[in-house]
Amino acid sequence: MEEMIINDIPIYPGDRKLIRLNISRLPSGTEIDIPIHVFRAEEPGPVLLLMAGLHGDEVNGVETIRRMIRRNMLHPQRGTILAIPILNIYGFLNFSREVPDGKDVNRSFPGNAKGSLASRVAARFTKEILPLVDVGIDYHTGGRSKSNFPQIRCILETPGNPELAHAFAAPFILNSKLRPGSLRKEAAKYGKSIIVYETGESLRFDEPGINIAIEGTCRVMHHLGIINSSTPPSQKSIICLRDTWIRALRAGLFRSFVRNGQAVSRGQQVGTVADPYGYASHPIISPVSGYVVGVNNMPVVNQGDAILHIGY
Repeated sequence: MEEMIINDIPIYPGDRKLIRLNISRLPSGTEIDIPIHVFRAEEPGPVLLLMAGLHGDEVNGVETIRRMIRRNMLHPQRGTILAIPILNIYGFLNFSREVPDGKDVNRSFPGNAKGSLASRVAARFTKEILPLVDVGIDYHTGGRSKSNFPQIRCILETPGNPELAHAFAAPFILNSKLRPGSLRKEAAKYGKSIIVYETGESLRFDEPGINIAIEGTCRVMHHLGIINSSTPPSQKSIICLRDTWIRALRAGLFRSFVRNGQAVSRGQQVGTVADPYGYASHPIISPVSGYVVGVNNMPVVNQGDAILHIGY
């Protein structure tokens, strides 16, 4: 098995290395590096990417990878694990989804080494890391007060994705299309499977979701032959081939009558939006039968705001 090179540093079979990939500097002059943990086995096998913090305020994935590193859970029997707890260091430092120029790194792939800051981060990753990867798990959470029930997102028609999703065994699997400029779409161009795991909301730890992430990641590693054993799932995943957001028809105070993960029926009242002065309260009706896979926890909503995410 030949050497692997990241940032001009060779990594050989059996190596364990922490590589710091320099991105840029803060206005103060402080260098910004992306730490990359590399774990290589003596035996050949697939290269698995575990990455979080693509959006800097989404901390559940950061904590998932941190715990797995701390607990010595990323030592492969075969193949290689690349673990990146935080890709968007800027957003992490500023409790923000974006980098300081306001752009979303996950809408900036493949990037441009001479472009905006988000584009430069994407370009460095695309050049240095993506060519090495065979399979990846990209950890995310809901954003802007939206809490996601633990779920895997991928395109189920893509060969290999259903097997990875079922191996992870999150409560839900969403058949999710590729978005322009996303890491998943860029990886798909090269035939590399990246599945997305979502749980909780930004800037909040979701302990059940983190535990599901750790166990699911171990099952994917076992499925790929990287480790020899894992904990079997306690339940089968519910597959949602389609999904829709219920949006507020009026502005006001939103109250949900359903919980995240709950089954709902078409025509069921799932909440209300009321004016703040006590004059009127308007029902929210589900247009489909399915499952609640995301909830907006913000009580004050504007007309058109996404309030409940239904998979079906």
